[in-house]
Amino acid sequence: MLQVKGAQASPDREEAVLLQGNEACVEGALAAGLDFFAGYPITPSSEIAELLAARLPRRGGKFIQMEDEIASIAAVIGAALGGAQAMTATSGPGFSLKQENIGFAAMAEVPCVIVDSQRVGPSTGMPTSPAQGDLMQARWGSHGDRPVVAYYPASVAETYRLAIRAFATAERLRLPVILLLDEVISHMRERVTLKPPAENELPKRRQIQAATAAGALNDYPVYRADAEEQVPFLPDFGRGYRFHVTGLTHDEKGFPTENRVIAGALHQRLVEKVRKVQDELAQAEVTGADPAETLVVAAGGVARSAQVAVEDLRRAGYSIALFRPITIWPFPEKAWQSRVAAARRVVVVEMNMGQLYYVVDRLTKRAPVELCNQVNGELITPEQIVSFIKG
Repeated sequence: MLQVKGAQASPDREEAVLLQGNEACVEGALAAGLDFFAGYPITPSSEIAELLAARLPRRGGKFIQMEDEIASIAAVIGAALGGAQAMTATSGPGFSLKQENIGFAAMAEVPCVIVDSQRVGPSTGMPTSPAQGDLMQARWGSHGDRPVVAYYPASVAETYRLAIRAFATAERLRLPVILLLDEVISHMRERVTLKPPAENELPKRRQIQAATAAGALNDYPVYRADAEEQVPFLPDFGRGYRFHVTGLTHDEKGFPTENRVIAGALHQRLVEKVRKVQDELAQAEVTGADPAETLVVAAGGVARSAQVAVEDLRRAGYSIALFRPITIWPFPEKAWQSRVAAARRVVVVEMNMGQLYYVVDRLTKRAPVELCNQVNGELITPEQIVSFIKG
């Protein structure tokens, strides 16, 4: 059971429950302190909005069903600037519509969380069928060079944990963080134990601590970054600070500028604040033989099939392991390089036309990289993967 405690809901004790992936996403978001959600229902993410419509008002939070996906992410950005822990949820078509404002949030450094439960596309595609066609959209969907952090769980329990982490990362780095799901993970039910997040796992907004003269509140350089972490503090609207927010290239006070030095420094900092903690953010799970002659790469729902296939092949005597990126962006390059050096063959399993394959192929120099894929609305089975590897 979850108890509502003031501004936060968290498990009052560890308890095993049967949850759907979308339900686990809601529980993780609430445990992280979610207090604002704006969205537009779309399969296979709709349960997230439905549950939060009931849960958020009970704890004093705000739920708004907007007129469309563009308005939803715009409302989330506004709420986040006002101090809320804010989130929206959608699927591929809605994710496409949100891209312009995701870029705005990256430029204006607005911390928020966007959940994208993938389905077959392009366009409206197959609403109730699984796919993984949004990996590259999560990375490159919005124009310009922008920092991106995207998590991709492979279980209901991991969905709960990564929902919490998404909020913490958004606040730490002041950027929109993407939680990728797919129809398999969203609608799968598993027995999980919800653990209350530790204090250091919760999101913390970096507030201005220094006393500031009243006259300086209107002139505070709100985009002046912390020298070490390259992330500026963010005063909530209503705390007395007055600053400008724009998607244009801006100076430290938020006002548009075409000064080449200031513009170059801003774009460099926006990317660098993620790059400098990339190794810490980028996580992967590796199971199986170490070293392994064959490395299978899979993420999200299809990683479940790949795990079973790897276990079957190991029992048959194969030297094989599964590399599962938990952080899709930034891709866990360091972990990959540490395992691929001994491999003679790499097989990427995914439900798209090769989006993860292109990344892995670029990072793999000595072993051939093969693609085992399917895009027909059906999850790739362990038997298909075993058959592909056996050739």
